[in-house]
Amino acid sequence: MTCGPTSVRCGAASAPSRYGARVLSARLTPFALAALACLFAACDRHKPEPSPPPTSPPAPAAPFDPGSLGVAQPSPERLVAIGDLHGDLDATRRAFRLAGAIDDKDAWIGGKLVVVQTGDAIDRGDDDRAILDLLEKLKGEAEKAGGKLVALSGNHEIMNASFDFRYVTEGSFKSFRDVSSSAFAAPGVSESQRGRAAAFAPGGAYATMIASRPLVARVGDSIFVHGGVLPKHVRYGLDRINDGTRKWLLKQASSPPAVVNAEDGPLWTRMYSAAPGREECKALEEALELLHAKRMVMGHTVQKPGIQPACDKRAWRIDVGLARYYGGPTQVLEIKGDEVKVLDAAK
Repeated sequence: MTCGPTSVRCGAASAPSRYGARVLSARLTPFALAALACLFAACDRHKPEPSPPPTSPPAPAAPFDPGSLGVAQPSPERLVAIGDLHGDLDATRRAFRLAGAIDDKDAWIGGKLVVVQTGDAIDRGDDDRAILDLLEKLKGEAEKAGGKLVALSGNHEIMNASFDFRYVTEGSFKSFRDVSSSAFAAPGVSESQRGRAAAFAPGGAYATMIASRPLVARVGDSIFVHGGVLPKHVRYGLDRINDGTRKWLLKQASSPPAVVNAEDGPLWTRMYSAAPGREECKALEEALELLHAKRMVMGHTVQKPGIQPACDKRAWRIDVGLARYYGGPTQVLEIKGDEVKVLDAAK
């Protein structure tokens, strides 16, 4: 028989038919009927309730690890950031001299100064090769003097390594014609472009040079990038982005990480550099909290009339269009402790 609402069967007895139930009730006295009802109810009381399925406590979440760029570092006594150079050697020299990094003979005089150049040293001007060579020379001289030059890759460096030469001038093509390219061939590359293509092809001389240049860097409590670092980039792994791009440029991988060439990737996004509103600033705040950093410094988007802060000075946009292609002012950003200051050659 079934016992109450739990429908648990009580022993091996079967339920009587409706006819048998009417006969039985007719023959029993009211007292006997009541006793029988109590007996049935007792079956329910003594049958144990089904136990709920066992539950295990949720596994503790693994602590988020932002990688080496999330590790706090001592801030240098003086740090200067320089934006996009775009193939203009004269403008490059003016910016580095304004920073106190070089003399009129292009020799490092900055001592322990740290300079970060946020990428896009090339394209739009004729002096690409001279600028890349100068930056490489200054890296060695700065290190010997106890200082440092951190040159980043921007979207234009990666475009050249992908044979996207839309912004290369004829003069800049000519400067790479002495690069051996007899055995080099790539679809869509003309004869006049082969020297440059051989230089920037993964595994080539200049691809190997820019392979040592990260896409994202940290100095002290500041994060430097060409376009911007979004929270999802931090969670993906900034070290992973840097390492994957380096391996591709060294021809140790077939392609860079997909995020590198994404429209909202760290080289291309303008989330913070265009006109950030509340939501964009909220994303910046989250990224900086994940990285335990105070500010983010970026290029990529020309600022008029010059260097501009955003999001309560948590973002600094330093691409001022200083190359002759844009005709912008010569400005750099100086960071000394918590003091951030714009240096202007015209003042």
